Amino acid sequence: MKTSILTASIVTALALNAVSFNTSAAQHDHDHVHGDLNVNGKTATQTTLDLNKAFSATLDWDNRQAFDNNKRGLIAPLDKASAAIMFDDYAFIDQESVSATVNPSLYRQAQVNMTAAGLYEVRDGIYQVRGTDLSNITFIRSDNGWIVYDVLLTKEAAKASTEFFFKHVPAGKGLPIVAMIYSHSHADHFGGSRAIQDMFPDVIVYGANGITKETIDENVLAGNAMSRRTAYQYGATLGAHEHGIVDAGLGKALSKGEITYVLPDHELNQKGKFETVKIDGLEMVFIDTAGTEAPAGMATYIPSMKSLWTGEMMYHGMHNVYTLRGAKVRDSLKWSKDINEMINAWGGEVTTLFGSHSSPIWGNEPINDFMKLQRDNYGFVHNQSLRLANQGVVMQDIGDEIVKVLPNSIQQAWHTNGYHGSYSHNARAVYNMYLGYFDMNPANLNPLPTHPEATKFVEYMGGADAVVNKAQADYKQGEYRFVATALNKVVMAEPDNKAARTLLADTYEQLGYQSETMGWRNTYLTGAQELRVGTMPGTPKTASADVLAEMSITNLLDYMAVKIDSSIAQHTPFTMNVLIPDLNEIHFVEMSNGNLNNGLVTKAKTADATLTINKADVTQILLGKATLAELAKAGKATITGNANVLEELKAASVEFDTSFEIVPRPSKGNEVDAHFYKKH
Repeated sequence: MKTSILTASIVTALALNAVSFNTSAAQHDHDHVHGDLNVNGKTATQTTLDLNKAFSATLDWDNRQAFDNNKRGLIAPLDKASAAIMFDDYAFIDQESVSATVNPSLYRQAQVNMTAAGLYEVRDGIYQVRGTDLSNITFIRSDNGWIVYDVLLTKEAAKASTEFFFKHVPAGKGLPIVAMIYSHSHADHFGGSRAIQDMFPDVIVYGANGITKETIDENVLAGNAMSRRTAYQYGATLGAHEHGIVDAGLGKALSKGEITYVLPDHELNQKGKFETVKIDGLEMVFIDTAGTEAPAGMATYIPSMKSLWTGEMMYHGMHNVYTLRGAKVRDSLKWSKDINEMINAWGGEVTTLFGSHSSPIWGNEPINDFMKLQRDNYGFVHNQSLRLANQGVVMQDIGDEIVKVLPNSIQQAWHTNGYHGSYSHNARAVYNMYLGYFDMNPANLNPLPTHPEATKFVEYMGGADAVVNKAQADYKQGEYRFVATALNKVVMAEPDNKAARTLLADTYEQLGYQSETMGWRNTYLTGAQELRVGTMPGTPKTASADVLAEMSITNLLDYMAVKIDSSIAQHTPFTMNVLIPDLNEIHFVEMSNGNLNNGLVTKAKTADATLTINKADVTQILLGKATLAELAKAGKATITGNANVLEELKAASVEFDTSFEIVPRPSKGNEVDAHFYKKH
């Protein structure tokens, strides 16, 4: 085969479509990108004002403990040079009053998170830098240096935070970082790792059991959809404003920069639930918490310091059992039981509790009270959701019903409020985990697709004008939830109906103003924005090449299979061996019945073609340091047999639309209220 033909064939081959990733692999559950818009939406209606005022009356405003905890142990406040995120973006947050366009509980969380910014002493030998990213970076003194625990989202934030730590830490400025630990498989806990390794090349890296696999696997196959949905959940295009983003729930905001991933030298808890390890002379006990907040995760107890690091198992709020951007449902019962195991193991002696988000808690009794309420919170969601389901409450109703039975102790505690997760969507997650999406009502078994259903709905209601007229009356009465349902049908059926589009956007906006959960607020407000002006630039970027380079060949082949259009592929069956010499792997790939299959085999099979390429060279492609064409010319990638199968693979593969429609976007000339969205 001539080199030119070989090169052309390989360029169309393995990973040509697979390495042009439109995926949010390894992006955290709470990623967002700062918008650069000056959003100036409509005012809160009287209904919204009344609802928020009534909700405010149920909250324990006299409890200021979270503010006091954020101040405790402050050594040095952040300055602008050291802050990877700019608190100036959120200068509109008033510490004395609450905005009319924000749920009062969410606004209070925004106030709390504005006060966490600096280097703090958690206790003797443990320090945290807070406010440079969504998560905290923690430094723990060991025999010969420092152990750094969870290293933020980006390389830039980790570097700035570490430099700030060494500048201001009272003792140990000249000591090295000897170890780096990742608590779980979400990017804001490992994304800054390359900065630490660059500063301290000899650092030893520890991670939760299975962290690399889960980091790569969790969001790859549905990555394009997750990335688009993430833009809604985290308000990627809204900008920071009282009509837009006010807080990220877990912290103020995320840093900007490069997400990186240094492979762990050791994955912990491979032999059991608990593992005790001495890291540079410091004894640490790790408990495996996989399947709770993350598919790979752990918490850590330090006996000599009587200190418990909870990772993201507990923070000052209710977490997601299901995350709106999309992810596998988490096991809320295991979550509750794992917290209980921590209580049983260390509750009798622990004096300091700290984690990836929020401020620490001090004192044995307050810590046990906190842990028990967090334990019971997730147990409540699990058990009451199933109690209601077993009494016939269906998924659509269970979110409202669970709020009705929320115990006063949980409702009154700020640290169980739904800033990141909500009781409503978490209850539906539990229902779905056990019973699936179908509620057994035959009417819901096989409904029409959304657009034909919308058209018939509008027809049954007497036409669009009739629906809009009814909706206007209900809007004035504050019946926003059903107005949203009805007008969504109209706008789907008649995308150019400006009256319906305007009123639906206004409705979403008011629902956003009422939402305690930041993901609900941002989803409603982004929906309003896209209804008015279409999709704005600034959606989340894909995962960095540094992370994607850790994908296995099986990951890549599985992702390629998701991009196959079966209507084309059914006409071009083929077989191919993929040899990976540096890993001593052989993958057999078969296109059959419109589906791309792959599996590891012990020896090459009879096939139409055989492709040979080292994993190290695939990594170079993912890092942008080489192309398949260059590798082919250099003899580092070869193919034998029928190279046309690679053309067939390319022809059957699709590129995903990274900005696919979620709400009906306006056509040109049919925008409404566009003046609310102005560039800075």
